[in-house]
Amino acid sequence: MSVNLKSWRFETEQMLRVSVIVPDENARKLMDGILAVTDLKYGDYDSVMFKSSVGVQSFKSLGTGRNKATGAVVSIPCVEVIFVIPAEEELATKVLEVIFDLHPYEEPVIHITPTIRTLHIRGLDEDNPNRFWNSVVSWLPPEQQENDQDETAA
Repeated sequence: MSVNLKSWRFETEQMLRVSVIVPDENARKLMDGILAVTDLKYGDYDSVMFKSSVGVQSFKSLGTGRNKATGAVVSIPCVEVIFVIPAEEELATKVLEVIFDLHPYEEPVIHITPTIRTLHIRGLDEDNPNRFWNSVVSWLPPEQQENDQDETAA
């Protein structure tokens, strides 16, 4: 993928987007394992990943793996864990090895897509009323919001 986006507002980086479908009860262990091999840094933050609400993954075993053949489709409550990593072969291999080690499935559902991520250019939004430090938001822990408002006021 060769896209060269230029803007005064943001920068871009070539990355790999990794999506993993995993039973919800196994997601935290998987996420912790990924963080043990990469910090998932995203601009001024690390440990940046997304975990979806529980959905349903379906499959029918063909009987050629560890599962016996199933006559009907089986449905499992699962989540999707998504994160981006630098497009570096060595790091991607380490991350995938951790996923294969920690995932409970014989054949984990993993999708890797080349992607472009955007990064803000610091200092452009200090007075933007839409930013969390300039408003009260319900999703930010109160102690973090107080710290940000205190720093902005200083």
